[in-house]
Amino acid sequence: MEIGMLPISASKRGKLLAAGYTTLHSIARTSPTHLARDIEVSESEALEILNVATRTSTLDRSCGSNTNIIDGGQTAWDMFNEERFSSLITTSCVDLDNILGGGINCKEVTEIGGVPGIGKTQIGIQLAVNVQIPLEYGGLGGKAIYIDTEGSFMVERVLQIAEACIEDMSEYSHHFHKDNQAYGVKMHPNSILENIFYFRVCSYTEQIALVNYLDKFVTEHKDVKIIIIDSVTFHFRQDFDDMALRTRLLGEMSLKLMKLARNFCLAVVMLNQVTTKHIEGSFQLTLALGDSWSHSCTNRIILYWNGNERHAYIDKSPSLKSASAPYSVTSRGIRNSTSSSKRIKMV
Repeated sequence: MEIGMLPISASKRGKLLAAGYTTLHSIARTSPTHLARDIEVSESEALEILNVATRTSTLDRSCGSNTNIIDGGQTAWDMFNEERFSSLITTSCVDLDNILGGGINCKEVTEIGGVPGIGKTQIGIQLAVNVQIPLEYGGLGGKAIYIDTEGSFMVERVLQIAEACIEDMSEYSHHFHKDNQAYGVKMHPNSILENIFYFRVCSYTEQIALVNYLDKFVTEHKDVKIIIIDSVTFHFRQDFDDMALRTRLLGEMSLKLMKLARNFCLAVVMLNQVTTKHIEGSFQLTLALGDSWSHSCTNRIILYWNGNERHAYIDKSPSLKSASAPYSVTSRGIRNSTSSSKRIKMV
């Protein structure tokens, strides 16, 4: 059980979340003295919270949570076949899809980071639209959750990309079917907007509370196939003096996101910012939140400028080889770069 469901007052739940206690397990590891200090309550109140958490945890175990561990057994062969036939979400850039093995993989957490203006939010919006491409067009026919921490989500841009996506599907349909009427695209841009669940969060406590709530939300909306956080970093770089607390909060949040991806067969895409790091006598750009954070995702993609051209580089992945590909941000969304298009025409 998450802290948000603990039968105590809302103010105490808020204090627990703000101090980094997001699960019953995290509370069980502390003492009344430490808990009282962390959430600024008396030791008697802290002891009462610990007792409630202990009773709740015991009740959860008695309801058969151990059977989930037994039922969760899986062979390596099953896992191999799941990966072979796993669902993919296209980025609308053929070159980028190629280095990603076909697109963004469901059941995985993908981190995409880069400098401002490189197109991180554009990729996030593109994926929120593309996840809705119907099955008959090679898509998932799913819905998206978009968590906006910076206020960079632009509904006008979503509409623009949605209209372009429908035009692309219509062109595909006309190319492969002579009877255009019979195979016309039945989607409407407004329906694409309706299938994106938008959450605006304004603090790290709101972000943690929302991530804790997602399990319940996705259970009620099983057609959600992607969760996009834009950006995962923003609120954790503001006024954070306690680095140990930040590390604990980020670690528990990343575990929850990994479980969501696996349990609901959906993709989690975390957009990240960059920072400078001193390496071998010089300062270099690197993704924010430190080296330990790089273990919080399955795949890590770094976006960078190569002259006037945008490139994506696979920095870390257990199944994909390191490679880079150019891409463009156009009025229609993410597409192949101009130089790539020229190469295709020449061939």
